[in-house]
Amino acid sequence: MLDIDELVTTYGAVRALDKVSLSIEPGSITAILGANGAGKTTLLRTISGLVPARSGKVTWDGEDLTGLAADKIARRGLSHVPEGSGVIAELTVEENLRLGALWRRDRADRELALKEVCELFPPLAERIEKPASTLSGGERQMLAIGRALMSRPKLLLLDEPSLGLAPMITAQIMRVLRDLRADTGLTVLLVEQNARSALSIADRGFVLSLGRVVATGEASTLLADDQLRHAYLGF
Repeated sequence: MLDIDELVTTYGAVRALDKVSLSIEPGSITAILGANGAGKTTLLRTISGLVPARSGKVTWDGEDLTGLAADKIARRGLSHVPEGSGVIAELTVEENLRLGALWRRDRADRELALKEVCELFPPLAERIEKPASTLSGGERQMLAIGRALMSRPKLLLLDEPSLGLAPMITAQIMRVLRDLRADTGLTVLLVEQNARSALSIADRGFVLSLGRVVATGEASTLLADDQLRHAYLGF
């Protein structure tokens, strides 16, 4: 479904991504792992069109997305939840959620999507009319994910969803992702520094270091590789 071929992304003279190639299977959860500065966030931002690729190719469902504007990529079924959630604090929970479906014309399905997100994240339903500024860090992350789900994505790009959250909240969000994949067939590309948490729900993983893919394999295989974990994953 998603194929990345020899992708190069630069910031001035710095190669943040250096000929990255990987493939993501439909209906899978794939973890992108690595230390700070490995290129994980840049990879997601390049896929979603927020950062232009210098060279290489991003293909989604047989279509070349390279060079397309971010809004056009979103309309093709890719939703990106950036690091730090990025909710609009001045808007209510409901208003934030509805932003995720602004471009969708089916009003009835928009209302159904809102209901489904509230069922998926009960704390949001309880605070639906409250400003996002009143939410806890975990609730803001739920809101950011819920807003992305309002567009009915086929591929969800998640950047560090556990950042700054308590372990219990992180585990809850990981369970939601696992259940979404099981119930809807959603494909998830998950960037995480918390490698153990990400690999606990992932099917496969790719390890980045200094903009290059240095390891790939089944999640269980990566977890069991002591040398790899110590060298790149920090546990």
